[in-house]
Amino acid sequence: MPNEKQPPKELKVTDKRIFTPEGDIREEFQNEIKPSETPAAQPVQPSAPATAPEPAREERRAPDAEAKPPREERRRSMADKAQNPGTPFANFIQSLVAQAYMFLGMLRDPRAPQAIFEPEAAHETIDILSLLQEKTAGNLTPDEQDFLDTHLGDLKLAYVQRTKNIG
Repeated sequence: MPNEKQPPKELKVTDKRIFTPEGDIREEFQNEIKPSETPAAQPVQPSAPATAPEPAREERRAPDAEAKPPREERRRSMADKAQNPGTPFANFIQSLVAQAYMFLGMLRDPRAPQAIFEPEAAHETIDILSLLQEKTAGNLTPDEQDFLDTHLGDLKLAYVQRTKNIG
């Protein structure tokens, strides 16, 4: 029984989040994202035509193409996943993400003299994004899904970090 005497394999865990526990941007993302230019803070562009995501949906449903995109998606960096794919849905999500960052005080509202911190409003906005994630499951393109998942995860982490000192 040589299998029983083998030492256990080591497990390596790599933190791929954009923010540190203190709420600062990690060193590996500082060249890509500046505090005043979070992906959510970038202006919404007029976006690509609404027909652009349709071919991706058709390919995703095809049995041959279904096996390849997940492998490619796993290799994308967090910065790539956080990029807005330019679809109307992603533009809508981007506006909600920007609102949540404003409510967390991490992004200044252009109309306000300083950043505000409204944890209840941030929690509500994060809940809306979670609901959208749940209700659109299986109906988004891989880029849209990555965009939503990445920003929702970052927002949840930022919310916990910003509110842990309040309670």
